[in-house]
Order: sequence, then C-alpha cells, then structure tokens
Amino acid sequence: MKNWLSLKALLACGLLACSMALTAPALAAKRVALVIGNNDYKNVPKLQKAVNDARTMGDTLKQLGFTVMLAENQNRQQFSQTLLAFDNAVEPGDTAFFFYAGHGFEIAGQNFLLPTDVPAATEGQEELVRDASILADRIIERLQNKKARTSILVFDACRNNPFERSGTRAVAGGGGLAPMTQLPEGVFSVFSAGPRQTALDRLSNDDVNPNSVFTRTFSKELLQPGENLVQVAQHTRRLVSEMAETVKHKQIPVYFDQMVDDVFLNGAKAPEAKQADPPQKVAALPPVMPRITPPNDSVNAPIALFSRHNGGWTVAFSIVDPTLGISWRMGDTGDFRETGFLDTLDPRTRKRMPNPSIQLAADAPAATIQVRYIDASGEMQGPFPIKFDPEAALIHDQRKILDMTATSWLSFREFNGLLVYYTHLMSYRCAIREVRVGIDSAVPDKVLKMPPCDPKDPVAIPADATPYLKLAPSTRFVSVELTYRDGSLSEIKSFRR
Repeated sequence: MKNWLSLKALLACGLLACSMALTAPALAAKRVALVIGNNDYKNVPKLQKAVNDARTMGDTLKQLGFTVMLAENQNRQQFSQTLLAFDNAVEPGDTAFFFYAGHGFEIAGQNFLLPTDVPAATEGQEELVRDASILADRIIERLQNKKARTSILVFDACRNNPFERSGTRAVAGGGGLAPMTQLPEGVFSVFSAGPRQTALDRLSNDDVNPNSVFTRTFSKELLQPGENLVQVAQHTRRLVSEMAETVKHKQIPVYFDQMVDDVFLNGAKAPEAKQADPPQKVAALPPVMPRITPPNDSVNAPIALFSRHNGGWTVAFSIVDPTLGISWRMGDTGDFRETGFLDTLDPRTRKRMPNPSIQLAADAPAATIQVRYIDASGEMQGPFPIKFDPEAALIHDQRKILDMTATSWLSFREFNGLLVYYTHLMSYRCAIREVRVGIDSAVPDKVLKMPPCDPKDPVAIPADATPYLKLAPSTRFVSVELTYRDGSLSEIKSFRR
C-alpha cells in the first residue's frame, strides 16, 4: 500500500442550514480520498487495468486538492486496515472520495468489493464470498459516522462474474453491481456500468490505453472546470456509451445523487470577466486552489432549495452567517427586492429574522438569481449568483419526493374486481422515464403508460389518464421498478394486498 504525504489544503465549506432557521456554523474542511486498485487475484481471474485505473484517479484527485491514499492489490486484512486509515483521516465537514477498481459482486441486492484473496466459490457458497469481501454500503455508513459533509463513491467494478468456471455452477449473484438508490443525504455514487451490464477494459485488442473505458473518461471529466458532479457523471455516461456502441457493446454508467446542492470539485464556471468587475462568488463548494480575495469577501455563499407547488416555485435560501436582511433580483440588472421578515427573533442578532424564501411564478424562465444579505455587523455581502433551471429543479424536487414516499407508489382497491392504483407515480411523473411492474413476480416486466410531463401543472393528472390496472382477484403482490430521468434505477419494491 502506498500512502501519499498529507497536503493540508483547507477549504471553507458552508453547512446546509434549515431553510427557516439559519443557525449552522461554518466548518473548515479538507478533501481526502482513498483510491484502491486490485489486479492480482489469487483464486479468481486476474485483471489488467485496475491498478492503472487507481493510479490515474489518484493523480487526478491530487490535482483537485485531495490528500490521496493509494492502495494496490489489497487482501482482506489489508483492505480492512486501509479503510481504518481512511476513517481516521476523515473529519466532520470533510469531502471524502472513495474510488475502487477491481472485481465487484452483487448478492441479493448488496454490493461486495472483492479483495485479492477472495476464495473461489461455487453454488451455495454465497456466505463464503460475503465473509471474505467488503460490503460497499458499510463504507457509506462509516463516512456518515465520521460526519463527512460530502461523500463521493466511484466503482469501476462492473465486470463479468468472477466465480464462473467451466463445468461448475456459479455462485448465485452477478459480476455487475446493484444500484444504490437508498443513499443518505450528502452522498453521490457513480458506477461504470448500469445494472446487468459489464464494463469494458478496452475497445479492441489494438486499444493500448492503460485505463478502462470508464476511468479514462471519468478522470478527464473531473478536471473540466465549471462542471458539477452531476454534469461530470452525465458527460461521462454519454461519452462512455458512445465509445461502447462503436464495438456493439452496451455500457451506460449510472449515478445516484443525494446531494442537497451543486458540488464543483474544480471550481464553478465564471462568466467572461470585465476588467473592473469584482470576482464572482458561487453557491457551491469553493475552489481548492489558493485564491486572493478582498478582506470583506465571504466564502459562506447562500445555497438554495427549489420546491414546486400548484402556485409556482418556492425558493428557500440557506445562509450560514447571521443576517439582518436579505434581498434578491432575477438576472444581472434591475433593483433588488427585500424578502421581508418573519415574526420570529433571531437569537444571534436579537432582531427579527429575515424571511429566507421567495416565490416565483410557475412559468418563471431559467435565470440567475442574484442574492445578497446584510451581515450582523451591518455590511452588505454579495451579490451571489444562484442558477435557477426550472426543468432540472422540477426533476430534482419530484425525485426527492418519490424517494421519501416509496411506500405510497402503489395502492390496492377492490371495486368490481381488484385494482392497483399508481396515482402517486403519475403525480410525480416528471422525474420518471419509465415505470415497470411485475404481477405476482419479483421481476418487473410490464411497462405502465404514463402521460407526458406538463411543466405548467406538473402534479395534475390529465382527465383522460387511467391511473390504475385491473388485476386478477387471485393476485398476491405487485413489484415495481422506476427508471428515473437520469437513467438510474430505483430499488425494486414489492406491494402486497
């Protein structure tokens, strides 16, 4: 295992505050990463590029200001020790990045990362694999316990079943990994291939690139200035998919996003600067490279939460600093408007608390919201630009609602027979690309027809829509799987009568 020397690059990072009580303190935070590549397997097929992938990612993350721990060809004991060292490096408020290249294996919906000494296993020996491997969900849990502000996990491990052998029955599971749809807040995960897909090491025998198709693409996208994590994942998905199609292979990377705000690892895209203009401030993680700022520059830029309702949009601003007043405008010109005040005293200022939210019309176009505030000393801070993209905000808002209300996706009713209603899914269809159900089957194989999304009235169900299925009276349960607009899949859920 190779440990890189610590680089104490401190970041000023704002914590998301409750939209109505702007009380959270700012934390100084750093960026730490653990990068693991396993090639040299003893009992399952060796890999060729996983170690190179880890080295490339380590170099990339160093350029982004991360303190990088690089580990290669880890057996079970070494893997555990390396994770413990990573635990000790992560502190509350940090940005933690975990990258794994090597064999991965899914058993009963759980993902396991295989150390180099994982034993060969055959049918009925799933527990042998579980006990000898690292549970991916446990890594997320450990980072949550360390109170990392942002956790990014990337798995280039969707290869063929490593336990398949000629003349034997393989362990029940898959070489590809299962989707991670139930992530806690503050976690972002990326997989090099979608469910039931395998990831390409190379495009052909003439492909001399030292990295896998995914890693060579993802590592470059991470270094693109002005791309947030979602954009990095989306661009990687498109480029990898296009490259795989050239050799008639299907590989579509997927990502799962539980971030509250946009995260930029290589700075946010700034507008073309005029010579006399002050530096732009962005509602995101600040750049990691040192920068010179005026003495009164605040790194605690506001962040915004967008929520769509029948009357339009509610935009709630979160500001770490105690504030005496908040004002805003749409775009770069025009007068600023005050948000007003709540009938509540802020204990930090002993004055009325500024209203942290504004209302926008349902048909408000995409724009930049300029926000400024008066701090406790009476100084004006800002303006800070916050991007408002109605389509992206609507999808993000409805996706969160679907995740939080998963037990309400389907409901049964007996009326002249047995009916299963999917009214709830239809109400939040703007976040959904496809709904599949299975009748008395754990494998959803029937597509439900959904009306198109209407951004003007997204929750309304058209009068001509039929939000239910007629089922046989003997039906016992229905399974359902959602494909979200970004191509990621939900967990398959079962609903019983």
